[in-house]
Amino acid sequence: ESSWTEDSLPRLAFDAVIDASNAPSLPALAVDLVEPGKRVVFVGLAGSHSHVDSRRLALKDVTAVGVLSASPGMAGTIERFASGAVDPRPLVSATVGLDGVAAVLAGDRPVGASLGPKTLVDPRI
Repeated sequence: ESSWTEDSLPRLAFDAVIDASNAPSLPALAVDLVEPGKRVVFVGLAGSHSHVDSRRLALKDVTAVGVLSASPGMAGTIERFASGAVDPRPLVSATVGLDGVAAVLAGDRPVGASLGPKTLVDPRI
C-alpha cells in the first residue's frame, strides 16, 4: 500500500521520505522527491557511496535524519515494550489519524499534546 520499488515509485512530491534501502542511488532520489521544507530519513547505509547534493538539501530546506543500525536493537526493544518493562506512555505526546500526519511532519504539535517527544499515528482514527 505505501511502499514501492524504484521502478514502480510514482513521480510525486512527498511530505516525508524514508529510505530504508541499501541502493546508493536512492538517497539522492529521496531528496528530489520530498517537498520543500519536509523530511527525509535514511535508515542504514548503502554498500558504496551515496551522493546527496547538499545544495539540494539547503535550497529545499529539507531536514535529513540518519539512523544507523536500527535493526540490532529492535528485538530487545519490542520484547521490553511487550513485557511491560518499559512504559511508552510518557513518550507519546499525542495520537493522530492519517489526516493529521502532514501537519505533524510539518512541525505542528497536535492540539492538547503533552510534553512527550513522539506523536503516534493510528490509521483507525
